Amino acid sequence: WAFGGMIFVLVYCTAGISGGHINPAVTFGLFLARKVSLPRAVLYIVAQSLGAICGVGLVKAFQKTYYEEYGGGANELAAGYNKGTGLGAEIIGTFVLVYTVFSATDPKRNARDSHVPVLAPLPIGFAVFIVHLATIPITGTGINPARSFGAAVIYNKDKAWDDRW
Repeated sequence: WAFGGMIFVLVYCTAGISGGHINPAVTFGLFLARKVSLPRAVLYIVAQSLGAICGVGLVKAFQKTYYEEYGGGANELAAGYNKGTGLGAEIIGTFVLVYTVFSATDPKRNARDSHVPVLAPLPIGFAVFIVHLATIPITGTGINPARSFGAAVIYNKDKAWDDRW
């Protein structure tokens, strides 16, 4: 529940500032749908990536033992799975997240239900929770490219870069 609950809180808190953009995959999807301009999408993605690097740096500074024990939070393909399976899991997981964001923030839905903008982070957080349940055992879940990038940059060991999707 931690991942999904935190996403719910983060999207809810940042929706009025940036539209809740905390994931480059979602930002890219919204750019392709022409809901975000190219300069804004680039700035969001850079900010998301820098924020992830800073966040992982703080975790490393304050929790060095756990940081090293868990491989710096870097994504890693689990034993018994090939790269094709890992890539497929990440593509499906990211699709589920982006589709949920589009569905939860659909302007037609807002016209029918005045309470939907307030509740939009709830299905988004739930989608993140479900995707994590499905993909953590396979890849460690890399549906947020910024989070995966930040972990790989700070951890900076070969394995951290081997399984970047």
